[in-house]
Amino acid sequence: MTGFVTLDGIRKRWSPTVTVGPASLEIARGEIVALLGPSGSGKTTVLRLLAGFELADGGRIAIEGEDVTALPPARRRCGMVFQHYALFPHLDVGENVGFGLDRLERHDRDRKVAASLELVDLAGFERRKPHELSGGQQQRVALARALAPEPRVLLLDEPLSNLDPALRERTRRELRALIKRVGITTVFVTHEQEEAFDLGDRVAVLDRGRLEQVGAPEDLYERPASLFVATFVGRANVVRGATARALGGRDGEVTVVRPEQLRFADAGLPGVVRERRYTGAAAFYQVETEPGDRLEVLAGPAAARVGDRVYVEATRVLTFAAGRE
Repeated sequence: MTGFVTLDGIRKRWSPTVTVGPASLEIARGEIVALLGPSGSGKTTVLRLLAGFELADGGRIAIEGEDVTALPPARRRCGMVFQHYALFPHLDVGENVGFGLDRLERHDRDRKVAASLELVDLAGFERRKPHELSGGQQQRVALARALAPEPRVLLLDEPLSNLDPALRERTRRELRALIKRVGITTVFVTHEQEEAFDLGDRVAVLDRGRLEQVGAPEDLYERPASLFVATFVGRANVVRGATARALGGRDGEVTVVRPEQLRFADAGLPGVVRERRYTGAAAFYQVETEPGDRLEVLAGPAAARVGDRVYVEATRVLTFAAGRE
């Protein structure tokens, strides 16, 4: 394997029933990869194995061609930003950023601190205390501290979870632009699909310790490799039997169709609109089909009203072998 960061068959066993891996992943120099999955899927364990906070029970980890599988965290040269930032409240911003630079002369340390703060647009904030900063500014201080030692890899654990929802979209775009400007190889953990798609060049989806699929956001959404990926990444209707056959599915398989891949038509699968959720430019309609299933349809805000009898047809369906949930 020849990636800048290589995970080759790594695995970690916590108990006879809880195992992460074996998982293999190659990450290119300067690439941003999101580890996406629900709670307990193993994404944080993979990040900790890469950082060296946990040691793998098997497999190999390499960074820039160097085998780091058994090395302690300090020797791996990974910069880490924790979920709660882990800033020292009694230290000012400059002291927080320079905390890991104790071996440098004072002049060199101050120069690195100033350069790191300028990089994250916090030049001049050296004497502020963490409690004087907004959540987004605290995150950037944590990022500056991680970048100050000039790591080979940047690791982010749920980097936006502490921010207000209104700030997340703007902050994640700023974070992506900053990482790309620095050019550092980055791996981050998230359980939010929108965050993974916005920040990541590629997304690695994990479920119950298994690496289900790795690819660009478009690949995961349009060409999911499993029923789990299809339903975890994006909204999805999962149907079987008569409803599936009416939409184009096949007997013996599980059919998945996304809300935007359904439309109201003059003929097709009959049903009744039971709910309508208005979102502005569009609306989500809950349609109860005659076979008794419920379908979520994305259409224009005036496409139907609650109680209307409608026909639904699919523009595209995804099918998966039964029993592979």
